[in-house]
Amino acid sequence: MPDSSPFARKLASIAIEQHAKFQFTNEADPVLCKQIEKWTKEIGAAFISCTKEPWSAVFVSWCVKQAGATTAEFKFSKAHSVFVHKTIQNALNNTGVFKGLKIGAHAPNVGDIIQFNRGGNKFNFEFARTNRNYKSHSVIVIEVGQDAQGRFAFCIGGNESDSVRRTTVRLDTNGLIKQRIENPFICVIKNLK
Repeated sequence: MPDSSPFARKLASIAIEQHAKFQFTNEADPVLCKQIEKWTKEIGAAFISCTKEPWSAVFVSWCVKQAGATTAEFKFSKAHSVFVHKTIQNALNNTGVFKGLKIGAHAPNVGDIIQFNRGGNKFNFEFARTNRNYKSHSVIVIEVGQDAQGRFAFCIGGNESDSVRRTTVRLDTNGLIKQRIENPFICVIKNLK
């Protein structure tokens, strides 16, 4: 497994810190709601509501920005599809430090971002390559390891069960993301910053 960069480790630590602060707090709680409003405004977006508008892409965008990425490097957005599309274009054009790749093309590492479907959608990488506006979700990889069930990536995402949660993405023996039937994975963003 390649060593992660100082930026990637900082990004993971920011996500871990936010998880520690808010994992037991619901989005309707004034403490987390105030934080969601702050995250939204700090990525340059308009805040509408903590409970009526998804904020998961805001969480990922804010963590990436807080870690030190610039607007030239990452397309901070309220929609995962917007920044994923940009990173796929980076990969296709061999530009930028965030590259959106097919899940079978890159074994996720600390500081990478994994995107997947939500709400029962079945969008794939080709759809993400040509579209900027669709519902999806993404999480930040904070640790890669192995347990009795095999390899895994521990990830943190926002607006999961209305809070900041940790999830496990299962990996194959080569460290690549194992595809799943429900809410399949779409893209992995390789973090080269």
